[in-house]
Amino acid sequence: MERPTGVTVLAILAFVAAGFLVLSGFLLFVGGAMMSRLAVGPGLGNMAGLGSAIVAVIFLGFAALYLMIGLGFLKLQNWARVLAIVLAALGLIVNGFAILGPLVHFHPIFLLWRAAILGFDVWVLVYLFQPHVKRAFSATSL
Repeated sequence: MERPTGVTVLAILAFVAAGFLVLSGFLLFVGGAMMSRLAVGPGLGNMAGLGSAIVAVIFLGFAALYLMIGLGFLKLQNWARVLAIVLAALGLIVNGFAILGPLVHFHPIFLLWRAAILGFDVWVLVYLFQPHVKRAFSATSL
């Protein structure tokens, strides 16, 4: 079965996300090293550097996940579909709670940004459960 266009688009978006996460992770490593050098006290510098390094490793881990999802989408591997569903559902939960933040300190840009992310996560979930998409992924796993 031929790969649906939406799956190709999601694969490209996964590669773009992985690239941004790698870039962000690298910048966090560099920024953490700079903060540790510029901090007034040695304890604060170490804490800033360690905190940045931990967040950078998390970003690189997510970059690896998105890279795997992108490759899996191109090969129509069902595990990539399931992993994308899990990440989109987690994104829905996290961003669903984060959208409550503007209710306390209202900022329209933040609210629109979170709403757009929520909408994208909903679209991904709805799309990946479409019968023709599920059929495309199951055709390669036989």
